Amino acid sequence: MTDRAKRDKACVGKEMPATSRRSPSAEKGSAKKTENKLDLTVITGLSGAGKSEAVATFEDMGYFCIDNLPPQMLPGAIELFSLEGSRVSQAALVFDARGGCYFDELGRALEYLRKSGVDFRLLYLEADEEALVARYQATRRPHPLSTDLHEGIEKERSLLSPLRAQADVVIDTTNLSPWELRRWVAETLLADRLEGQLFVSLQSFGYRHGLPDEADMVLDTRFLPNPHWVEQLRRKSGLDAAVKDFVVERADAQEFLDQVVGLVRFTAPRFLAEEKRRLVLALGCTGGRHRSVALVEELAQRLKNESGVVVSVSHRDIDKSERR
Repeated sequence: MTDRAKRDKACVGKEMPATSRRSPSAEKGSAKKTENKLDLTVITGLSGAGKSEAVATFEDMGYFCIDNLPPQMLPGAIELFSLEGSRVSQAALVFDARGGCYFDELGRALEYLRKSGVDFRLLYLEADEEALVARYQATRRPHPLSTDLHEGIEKERSLLSPLRAQADVVIDTTNLSPWELRRWVAETLLADRLEGQLFVSLQSFGYRHGLPDEADMVLDTRFLPNPHWVEQLRRKSGLDAAVKDFVVERADAQEFLDQVVGLVRFTAPRFLAEEKRRLVLALGCTGGRHRSVALVEELAQRLKNESGVVVSVSHRDIDKSERR
């Protein structure tokens, strides 16, 4: 018997944890504590279809997020969220095939939530086989359900078909880039969160690695001295205090940041008037490791208290190797 067969056999007949086997009165009480408080989204779908990008968008919007939560833990997690004093009012939870045999219990866990009166939204992501194969080949990662990629995709699609049928929203990501998916989720599923607000995605990048396709605005920071040429800073990044001080404390950098904040202040209400709720603002330097990173971090700090602006940060090229 293979390890996978042993694992699957061990899962047969497993019940939901004790938290799901409560009396009707206890379940009713729990529902009263959560139904008007918790904004819950459950995310599932095919491996490689973009669940990580989707949940990252929820996280950017202030949701409490858990990736790859075993379904048996779902009822307990909801109870914790509903406890008096809990600060979790919005949550997005991801379930996928990495959960192994526990994944078989997700349907039962969701049914428990329905019977308990807990409102939630089920988001399902998928893509065609060609797109999934290309993504797996690009990352060189094995499929969680089989050493044979095509077999694993087919098996997972079959396994998830009952959940797909229950989904409130199904997203086909075949022709979507990661940024297009995030934009779609933000502007569609989270549109109410963006009402009257502009979602500003700040991104650092290196010109050496190409321009970011998803950027609405690109600003060049290469007018500032490059920390790469300072021996003690070369192996650090813009996240390190020494590099940040070297870059940000300069008068030219301060004036640049003032100008960018002014640009966002000026354009934000005008973008919103045109029904544009998301702005991707990219700052670039040579390698995307020092100047652009430090400036994006500082810019995020300056913008986070701006009225009508929600800010997220990403550093596209910070981990790419330095070379000259």
